[in-house]
Amino acid sequence: MSDYQQSGLLPQEKYLEAGAHIGTRNKHGGMKEYIYKARNDGLHVIDLKKLDERLLETAQLLAKQDAGKTFIISSKDNAKKPIQKFCEMTGFQSITGRFTPGRFTNPARNDFVEPEMIMVCDPSVDKQAIKEASTFGVPVIGLCDTNNNPAGLSLVIPTNNKGRKALGLVFWVLTREVLKAQGKITSDEEYSLKQEDFEA
Repeated sequence: MSDYQQSGLLPQEKYLEAGAHIGTRNKHGGMKEYIYKARNDGLHVIDLKKLDERLLETAQLLAKQDAGKTFIISSKDNAKKPIQKFCEMTGFQSITGRFTPGRFTNPARNDFVEPEMIMVCDPSVDKQAIKEASTFGVPVIGLCDTNNNPAGLSLVIPTNNKGRKALGLVFWVLTREVLKAQGKITSDEEYSLKQEDFEA
């Protein structure tokens, strides 16, 4: 994998240190192409090359969106800080905590919004948001662990979506790549934020 270390967004060690590769013991058939192997202890290992490629693809896709109509969603505590930091730096909208039904579908609500794209941190937890977005054909990006069902997602980011360090790393690198794609910074060297800034 030495060639990969030179060409990816991050050296492989960074993903390994954050545990971004550690999946669950359960495996959903739809995630098969993103799994590198199963370990002796039964945990599935995520293909880091695919994670790296999907982070770049996601950043380039997000950079073209209207930030005011792009929502990053999670009801998980571990995802709240990374999402809020990501949105603070990029201008996207965060919805953390419980996603109340009707947020995307009921115009009578005070907090009603019409997204053009959403990203969720866990399809099994954030299924209400996915369901409402899908009603209107809104594209959905999802961080998916090995046990998640990727059906209904427009783009899968295969990663450990439970660990504090893994989520911090994913949003740290995503922020950097979005800022580069938006032309707000021109190189990695200009990016001064630390991974810890995104960790819950």
